Formats: sequence, C-alpha cells, structure tokens
Amino acid sequence: MVRRPLPRILSTGSAQIARSRELARTAADSATDVLHPLITITRGLRRLASAGRRRWADTPKDKRGPLLFLVASVVLVVALVPYGPLLAVITLMAAAAWQGRDRTPAAPEGPDESQTQRLRSLYEALVPYFSTAEDPDPLFTHGGEWDKAFPVYEFDETGRITQLVIRYPAYFTDGEADSRARIEQLLHAKSGRGREYRFAWDVEGNQLTVTVLPPLPTDIAAQRFVTSPGETVLGFTDPTEVQRTLPLTYGEEQRDVPPVVWRTGVRSTEPHLLVMGQPGSGTSTLLRSIALQALLHGDVVIVEGGGTGEYACLTGRDGVLAVECGLTGALASLEWAATETERRLIAMNQARQAGHQPPDDTKRPLWILLDRPSAFTHLAAADGHRDPQSLLQVPLRHGRAAGVTVVVADQFDSADALSDAVRQHTRARVVLGPATPEQLAAVLGAPPRTTPAADVPPGRGYARLGTGPVHRLQVPATPDPHDEATSDAARQAVLALLPPRTTPADSVPVEAVAADAP
Repeated sequence: MVRRPLPRILSTGSAQIARSRELARTAADSATDVLHPLITITRGLRRLASAGRRRWADTPKDKRGPLLFLVASVVLVVALVPYGPLLAVITLMAAAAWQGRDRTPAAPEGPDESQTQRLRSLYEALVPYFSTAEDPDPLFTHGGEWDKAFPVYEFDETGRITQLVIRYPAYFTDGEADSRARIEQLLHAKSGRGREYRFAWDVEGNQLTVTVLPPLPTDIAAQRFVTSPGETVLGFTDPTEVQRTLPLTYGEEQRDVPPVVWRTGVRSTEPHLLVMGQPGSGTSTLLRSIALQALLHGDVVIVEGGGTGEYACLTGRDGVLAVECGLTGALASLEWAATETERRLIAMNQARQAGHQPPDDTKRPLWILLDRPSAFTHLAAADGHRDPQSLLQVPLRHGRAAGVTVVVADQFDSADALSDAVRQHTRARVVLGPATPEQLAAVLGAPPRTTPAADVPPGRGYARLGTGPVHRLQVPATPDPHDEATSDAARQAVLALLPPRTTPADSVPVEAVAADAP
C-alpha cells in the first residue's frame, strides 16, 4: 500500500520547505542560546516583583506607612552613597539571576535501582543463549557488564521496559527461526506479560530491537470509508506498517488511522479471503463490515452456516440477492453463483472476440460471503446431499476474471473441514481472536513479527495479503443491530449504512405497470 502522491507543486518544493524549516529551527536555537542570560534575568525580575506584591498584600494596613518610609530611606541612602546606584543595580541583577535560574530537577542519568535490577536479571537470563565456552571474550557472562549488551533501553511510568536494544555475538544462529523464537519467548516472559512486543532482528549488525506496541484502538465504529471501487477496509493497524491513512469520524472529531486495505478485481493478486478465529472473536463482525462496503458497488450473496441470524439486518436490502441459513437454500444460492460465474465468463469472452466491451451485467461485482460453511458440510454428509463447498470451485478458480469475490469465515475447530479449493485460492488471510503461534503460521503462512496476546478484544487479530507482511488488525465495530446487547450508538451506526429495502415486484400497482408499458 502506497501513500497517495502529493500535488506537483507540493512534491517539488518539499526539499526547499524542509531546508527552510531546518534553518528556522537552527536560528531559533541560536537565538535562545544568545538570549539565555536576558531570559533568566527577566524571569527573576518577574519573580521578585511577584514576591514584593505578595509581601505588600500580606502587610497590615496600619504598618504600610512605616514600611514605605523605610523603603524610601533605603533608596535615599543608596542614592547618596558613592557608586550606590551602580551597586544597587548590580545587586538587583544578581538577585534576579539567582531567582530566575532553572529550578527543574535534573533528570537522573541512567536507570534507577529497580530498573538496573530488571536489566541485570534479563542479562543473566540471556547468558545461556548468547555465550559459549570457546568464546575468548564473551559479551554475555554470569556477573558480567550488562550495559555493554544493552546500549539503548527505555522504561514506562511503572518501571517496565518499553524499548530495548540487545547486542549479541556474531556466532548466534539468528538465521534459524527456532533460535529466534526461543529468544523472543524469553524476552516476552521476562519483560512483562500481557503486552505485545515487536522484535526487529538486524542480522547484519547483530542487534535485536524489542519494542512494546500500544494497543490498537477499539472505538472505531462502522462508517463510510474513503476508498475507491475495488478497495475494502479489513481493519486498522499500526502507523509504522502502512503508508496510508483514512480520515475517520469519532463523534464530533476526526482522526487519521492507518488501514489494512484489501484490493479485489481483475488485477488483484489476492481475489478471495479466508477468515479464521475462535467463537466470539469477531469473524461475523468482519463479514458484516465487508458486506456493507461491498453493497456500495456490487451485489452480495450471504450463506450462514451457524444459523444464528447474524445477517438478518441485510435481508431484503438493495443489492442483497440472498441471505440463506438452511442447507437447501445454501445449495441453491451457491449453484446459482457458480452458474453466474460461468455465464459472465462466456459473455465476456464473446464480447472480446467480437471486439466489444463486456456487457454491463458482467461489470457489477458479485460477492459471495460464507460464514461457517463447515456446518453445512457435516449436515450434507448426514443427509446425503452435496457438500456446498464443492460449488465454490468455479467462483474461486475463475472469480477474479468474472468479477466474483468469495469470502469464507470459519473457526479453528472446523479447519479440517475446509475444502482444498478454499485453502488454495484464498490468498488473503485474516486470523481473529486468541491463537497460538502455530495456528497463526498455519493460516497466514508466516509467523507474525509480534507476540500474540492471550486476552484480546473482539475483532483483534492479524492479516496477511498474499505474500506480504503480517499486520496487526483491529476490525471496525460492526455489530448486529438486532442484537439486544448492542449499544444504541453502534446500532444507529450500522443502520445508517444499510441500503434501502428492495420493493417487491408484487407491490407495484397494476396501473403503474400498465402506464410504463409501451
């Protein structure tokens, strides 16, 4: 994902603007250094004046006359003494300089005792992994100097590590995944559980950077995202992972949040999506969010195997061709989707051979959303029917050329029931909810660069598009508006995105039909 280019007038002058800002910053720093004595004396005079006003306010009214007489006498004596005014000015400036000095306590250099103990214990725990008996000058030894191994470290208010740079010997096998996993697991346990860490291995420089990641925002409600046709927002991630942001509305204010954008269409390399998770992890929420975005430019067919009515709010809406919860309806809808994919391919092929544009009825995207299709697999096997997943081979194999996108969501305990076609053709992957590193690597095809947390909010997980990097993901809150547990604000946000209801054909008056007839 790349950032949208700036206008030419801004992009060509960015270097000059940067130089101008640097010159202005340098000039301001130089002026501050030159005028520092004057600033200090001015601050001291202001403090002395404030002290004098407080002294005058605290003096009783019956004693203010003698106090004024005493001050006038002192001023007269100073004026009559040789060099008195000069000495008075020097004394006043010295007092002002003393009062105007910076009284901010200096920040302590280096870690305190508790932080030092934490770093030392972490150093001792790494000794068995980063040392060998053959090393003549080991960097890690029991009772050694930890400050040489940890050149950079930062702590939060509670005294826990937020960033740490570790130097390790060159003979450590940092090119092996198992060796890196052992170190990451140890650092995660010793630095504090319940947080997510990012491990950046600099193999060339023999350094490991450990960074504590802030939690992703969970207050992003369903709304219209500023995207182009063919772009779907799966959720939001860290600012350092993507180079694009979307303006989002939070009540009366707006914030720019980095999204994870999934691109579909003819030129997409990841035309289909697979979502895996635990019960209650937010897979249905993600499918509802995708459906609301897809209805802006396309048609949607929803097949729900859980039978919980999670998509009842979409029934009868414009662009929603079907919402099926039963086996018979699911088979009929998926069979129609396979036939529609073939029809589109034939129509587009004939149009190209004739040198014409593809027909209009083949340009509108068609989305097939399946929530827990493995439930139908077991039910079809028990009743002797055809597995609905077998009808997905044509849309999965030829959907990109025909403008058909398939999204499958299921749970980890039913992963073995997914067909080979679903596994092979869903190159965009999302994992939601708590998962082990083995489960993440099996679904995403690569381990995440962060440590998965044990307790995560709904809609929290990881996403990987094709062979790209693994991103942290937080799905926008898109709850079922018919659920009684849904808050009123979240319910209204989803209802505002629903398309209008489709007018049934039998509700059109006969007079209107006769008037429209030629």
